[in-house]
Amino acid sequence: MSTFDAVSELPVKIDSYALETLRFSPNPEFERLTTVIQISHDGLTGNGEDVTYEGLDAIALADAGSYLDLTGPQTIGEFCELMGSTDLFPVPPEREVSRNYRRWAFESAALDLACKQADTDLASVLGKELSSLTFVASMGLGGGPGGDSSDVGRLRAKLERYPDLKFKLDPALDWDQDLIDQLVSTNAVNTLDLKGQYKGTPVDIDTDPALYQRLVDAFPDAWFEDPDLTDETREVLGPVMDRVTWDAPIHSVEDIQALEYKPKVINIKPSRMGGLQSLLDSYDYCETEGITAYGGGQWELGVGRDQIQYLAALIHPDAPNDTAPRGYNAANPEPGLPVSPMEVPSIGFGIPN
Repeated sequence: MSTFDAVSELPVKIDSYALETLRFSPNPEFERLTTVIQISHDGLTGNGEDVTYEGLDAIALADAGSYLDLTGPQTIGEFCELMGSTDLFPVPPEREVSRNYRRWAFESAALDLACKQADTDLASVLGKELSSLTFVASMGLGGGPGGDSSDVGRLRAKLERYPDLKFKLDPALDWDQDLIDQLVSTNAVNTLDLKGQYKGTPVDIDTDPALYQRLVDAFPDAWFEDPDLTDETREVLGPVMDRVTWDAPIHSVEDIQALEYKPKVINIKPSRMGGLQSLLDSYDYCETEGITAYGGGQWELGVGRDQIQYLAALIHPDAPNDTAPRGYNAANPEPGLPVSPMEVPSIGFGIPN
């Protein structure tokens, strides 16, 4: 039995749904919008979070209101089939990949509701136990287009309060040897996200084989995520290909199979995978193929972060999960945040009544 088979027959009853827009402005130039999908029946509500990045898409959804008929499906499998044949965007999205994000929001909300209606949680449905969750904090050090120069002080400010914290960092073109040496001295770098698979987005950086070489030489134990594979970078990465991981290109089992090199570990983001079956089939595939999965977030502001932590603690608790509590996004995190490994409250998918 596949993992999806274990959840597809879960009964679910739906009579309505509602939307809640969440907003976060880390600085005056940027506002993050996400949408919580609230699917309900007879006093119980299941929640999911749409992490679509473009604010106009979130606004269009809010303006359209609860215009979909979700009352037909009687099981999670039937609900997933409905989502696969339904256009969840009242106007076409700014980016096609956003369809995956919104589908995940609706399907995760339905799964949350089904577990609550059955007076259970996903761990019990799958016969698994939640483990303590290992996590890293994701951040950049500056150095982006038009921004400030990269500064290790941003990382050290967090280490001052949480000295055992590990990081997933976004290298920039201004990472010279001095800055890299300072990072090495912290012993806090777990993963380097090279952003080489993003094209035409605000996070793009030009491919610099010399930077790749400096990183490979300096970090003998780090993971290198999403490099741009060119003739020059293949030569640099060849000796460390077992530490190359992937994130942005991965939306399905087929995408994993299509990789040029079989990965040792891989970043499986639930929202990026879209449908519940695509996500669970990918977990199954990685287990069968001996590939370690780890999780990642997409700037969730609400229940979506709880859910990816829950899944990581359930499926791959000891991996370098980019699922730190939201408080670590602050330039100076407040005291009292959970530290890695952390206990994950059983609130991700279903709360026993």
